[in-house]
Amino acid sequence: PVKKVLVVERNNEEITWVAGRDYSYNELIKYQDVKCEPEVMDSEDPLFLLYTSGSTGQPKGVQHNSAGYILWAQMTMEWVFDVKENDTYWCTADVGWITGHTYIVYGPLAMGATTIMFEGVPTYPDAGRPWKMVEEYKVNQFYTAPTAIRVLHKTGEHEPAKYDLSSLKVLGTVGEPIDPPAWKWYYEAIGGSKCAIVDTYWQTETGGHIVSPLPGATPIKPGCATFPLPGIMAEVLDEEGNKSKVGEKGLLCVTRAWPAMIRGVWGDEQRFVKSYFSDVKKDGKPVYFTGDGAIYDEDGYITITGRTDDVINVSGHRMGTAEVEAAIKKHPNVAEVAVVGKPHEIKGEGIFAYIVLKSDCGVADQIEEIKIINKIIQQEIGNIALCDDVVFVPGLPKTRSGKIMRRILRSIAKSEEITQDISTLEDPSIVAIIATEVQSCKL
Repeated sequence: PVKKVLVVERNNEEITWVAGRDYSYNELIKYQDVKCEPEVMDSEDPLFLLYTSGSTGQPKGVQHNSAGYILWAQMTMEWVFDVKENDTYWCTADVGWITGHTYIVYGPLAMGATTIMFEGVPTYPDAGRPWKMVEEYKVNQFYTAPTAIRVLHKTGEHEPAKYDLSSLKVLGTVGEPIDPPAWKWYYEAIGGSKCAIVDTYWQTETGGHIVSPLPGATPIKPGCATFPLPGIMAEVLDEEGNKSKVGEKGLLCVTRAWPAMIRGVWGDEQRFVKSYFSDVKKDGKPVYFTGDGAIYDEDGYITITGRTDDVINVSGHRMGTAEVEAAIKKHPNVAEVAVVGKPHEIKGEGIFAYIVLKSDCGVADQIEEIKIINKIIQQEIGNIALCDDVVFVPGLPKTRSGKIMRRILRSIAKSEEITQDISTLEDPSIVAIIATEVQSCKL
């Protein structure tokens, strides 16, 4: 049970205090010395716990250590973003998530750079807000999620041209694979076709980047995470632990330990082993399985295909939701899409797509849009991947780090009661709106 809570008072918010439990930071800080002697820690002492969003099962308390984590945070800041001590760096994430921990607080400050912390939505008061900040603070590195890029593209396609973005040197993406149209706009409109884009792949559990291009050194390909970073032994393996062949989907694994890796699931050692070291073995030994699928191309580049548990089995054919989503995004009027599986009495599972359009259209036009979308899927994947259900929605349920909560969408598609915690969503009200849209389509 929670025994003591330190409350930071700000914005004149009304606070319901619990006597004996809650204490005001603003009052206590008045009596503290301006100097704080650092505590000497062992390299393996716990640094922090961060609970994952629990996209599969109950949230896990990911525990990171003191030395290895901070080392990797600083190294990847220097390698991946090419940050120098006199640079101004901006990561738009929330500090409560691992991206905020590593790449807003620990990483930039460890190597002496200036880091920008931003609270709020990037489209307020208009979609030019981020670009105005880049101009004002002369930002050198900009790091955000593909979701944010798509939103800014949709709501303010021509806003970047109004601002001086010449200070930018490196652009980064995080959180999910970036689709080629978003990558192209990011590269051309924001980076002026001059900035390197680092499509970073990592997880709460990895502590920092593990697969990413190095700016100015790695030839980049849109939507591709490219190569493992130095010291990271990441491989795409099949279920028997053999290295996957070019063009064949496999499982992204890390076969040797690295400095910032998860040290355990808090209070549950068994779950730690089961969650990360029980699915894949190489040469008879367990290896760390990320839970994500990936694929090699002819140049040895790694492209992330999405969570392996985000798989739909249609008439015996297994396909990743990311694969179907990528096809749907080729429609010029699609801003965002999330695909889930829905029980089907004949096929086992059918494909249910939630789509956010760039421009609204009438019912008749929506029917036509669905026909065009399925035609694109037919051309890109085949008839087996055609959508059984398509619902146009105003937005998707996303965490503040930009992660789409597909578990919620699966529950809505199945007409199940929403049991997931929606309080951490960027906009909790969107869940009821989507449920109403789906229900009206079924009537």
